Amino acid sequence: MLKGKDSELLELEEEDFDTILASDISFAGTIRFSKPFMIRGTVTGLIEATSDLVIDSDASTFADIVAERVLVRGKVEGNIKAKRLVFVASTGVVTGDIFAEQVVLEPGSTFTGRCVMTNQK
Repeated sequence: MLKGKDSELLELEEEDFDTILASDISFAGTIRFSKPFMIRGTVTGLIEATSDLVIDSDASTFADIVAERVLVRGKVEGNIKAKRLVFVASTGVVTGDIFAEQVVLEPGSTFTGRCVMTNQK
């Protein structure tokens, strides 16, 4: 399982996020951020980050994602490029390619695509 700093991504609580896209919001376009961000609604477009991204359980994203670490509890249709980690929880669904140094697919998760484990070190 995850050790060290990457395990803290799984333990983030709502108050750890500067910004949360609420479940009743649908956004289309490009989102750029540098502090941890949580999506509970729907995003269509492009997500670019230098921080962590959490796609919560009822969230849907139809976007390519670039971030430091990505936790998928909801649905992602698009490619994910993470500098360090992509973690797809048991409730997560990813349709697209994943590029990351470390990839974790929890039992029960769904992944359709190609996985490329990169070496960032």
